[in-house]
Amino acid sequence: MKFDVLTLFPEMFEPLKQSIIKRASEKELININLINIRDFSQDKHNKVDDTPYGGGAGMLIRPDVVDRAYNSVKSENAKVIYLSPQGKKLNQKKVKELSMEDHLILLCGHYEGIDQRVIDKIVDDEISIGDYVLTGGEIPAMVLIDSVSRYVEGVLSKDSISEESFSNGILEYPQYTRPEIFDNVRVPEVLISGHHKNINKWRRQKSLENTFYKRPELLENIALTDEEKGYIENLKKEVQ
Repeated sequence: MKFDVLTLFPEMFEPLKQSIIKRASEKELININLINIRDFSQDKHNKVDDTPYGGGAGMLIRPDVVDRAYNSVKSENAKVIYLSPQGKKLNQKKVKELSMEDHLILLCGHYEGIDQRVIDKIVDDEISIGDYVLTGGEIPAMVLIDSVSRYVEGVLSKDSISEESFSNGILEYPQYTRPEIFDNVRVPEVLISGHHKNINKWRRQKSLENTFYKRPELLENIALTDEEKGYIENLKKEVQ
């Protein structure tokens, strides 16, 4: 998968040169290309912004500069995403959907934003990472690249992504490793029993329990067995 990132601050993307994303890039499973919007300014001072028509605080990024940056990387199958607090909130369903694309162009705003005309012209989708405002789109772009890359084939094992939070609609179960006893607390006995059927049942129940206490609204959208429904009802009685 190819990511082209249109940004005024390419140096902010250094964290993507670490860990899993770094290895995926080295294996050419993903390709992250940073395009400095400022390189496409035709102003002698490389100016890319100007005051908004109608007045108001701050500066807007000019549409012509963004358009030239976009034209340098556009392709027929590219999907252009504008990282914006006005966009639809990013979730795991959207992450999986985007991981099926071949080419994503991520547009990062800054200052007071970007002239609406170029947004209307080139953007296919607006995405937000939450109901709050950041200084620019660079951090949201990194969040999107990291989350989407994990679903690109070969980046992680299928087992790693099939059991984590949100992959099956609910939160992940708690995990444990050595030492078997830490601070006088022992690893749950079922996990060292070697009985895989009981382990799977325990993990499913703990996932439901985690979801019930932390994100109960998620339980409204998943199919539960009668036994699982009874388990949830018992949890409800415990908190009443």
